[in-house]
Amino acid sequence: MFKKTVLTLLAAEISLLAHTGHGSISGFGAGFSHPIGGVDHILAMFAVGLWAAQMGGRAVWAVPLSFVMMMVAGAAMGIQGVQVPWIEEGILASVVVLGGLIAFGIRMPVVLGSAVVGLFALFHGAAHGAEMPLNAGGVGYASGFVVATGLLHMGGIALGMAMHRFAESKASRYAGGAIAAAGISLIAS
Repeated sequence: MFKKTVLTLLAAEISLLAHTGHGSISGFGAGFSHPIGGVDHILAMFAVGLWAAQMGGRAVWAVPLSFVMMMVAGAAMGIQGVQVPWIEEGILASVVVLGGLIAFGIRMPVVLGSAVVGLFALFHGAAHGAEMPLNAGGVGYASGFVVATGLLHMGGIALGMAMHRFAESKASRYAGGAIAAAGISLIAS
């Protein structure tokens, strides 16, 4: 049992960050697995949906849509070889900041909230684009990471709405705190 736990933890440590120098990457499956291949991406994408649900109204669709659109723009930058500084730091900051916004119940105008997630999306997208192949499989790869991102956003929205319905705002705020703490832990590791 102890050996299995240690091996599991070591394997998890290796896959904590989604950008660990992948090998050959192409096609929908590889693109789909990219956002779900690292805790940093999962937490950030999920947090976008959770925060959107917490803000409610138009934010439920506008904030995640802004993220996806700016992520695609960031991917285009990465494909073109534009050097986006501090990609990994921006991705990790997105986890901490989005978790903090949820934890503190920060509500802002939809346009401003969309701009906040859009900024972070540029980092996520640039990372995807830098690793995206420049062949026909690149379209499939891009489609894959967009679909996976949307599904993670929808998961955050669904959980956020359920939390709000059954536990008011406290549960989502605790979840935001846990996301921010996980982000800080990722930075420290």
